[in-house]
Amino acid sequence: MTEHETEIKADAKVPTIEIIREFDATPERVFQAHVDPDLYAQWTGPRESNTKITRWDARTGGEWAFGGESGGEAYAFFGSFHEVRPNERIVWTFTYEGEPDGVFLETMTFEPIEGGRTRLRVLSVTQDFATRDGMLASGMDVGVNEGFEKLDELLAKEAA
Repeated sequence: MTEHETEIKADAKVPTIEIIREFDATPERVFQAHVDPDLYAQWTGPRESNTKITRWDARTGGEWAFGGESGGEAYAFFGSFHEVRPNERIVWTFTYEGEPDGVFLETMTFEPIEGGRTRLRVLSVTQDFATRDGMLASGMDVGVNEGFEKLDELLAKEAA
């Protein structure tokens, strides 16, 4: 299995976070791991987390929620699926329950690249720099990086 770097960038002019990561699997398989609640719960977040999906309706107009525990700290997130375009794009709102005013609008695109692989691009937009910077300072990079490593492992296991 190839090890891929995750790029996490914050724009200096607008309150956004951009995440770019490649996977050794087709867009269909990477997309499925984002919309199937059983698969999503297996890979999202840090390695020590235990995610439980409480609501999951992965369709345009649907809603979602999950929570769990990581490092002795409970967490919960919720949002709505604004658009679900199979194997291409997901647009959803993403809110940490502890900061209900800090809503992010995230657009995920699943780009096919050479060799049956995928480039995932995530663009998160929020209302101000304080909210964006708070998310960046929260340790989200650990959850993103370890989550994507777990997703790599899940995709490799499915392919075997």
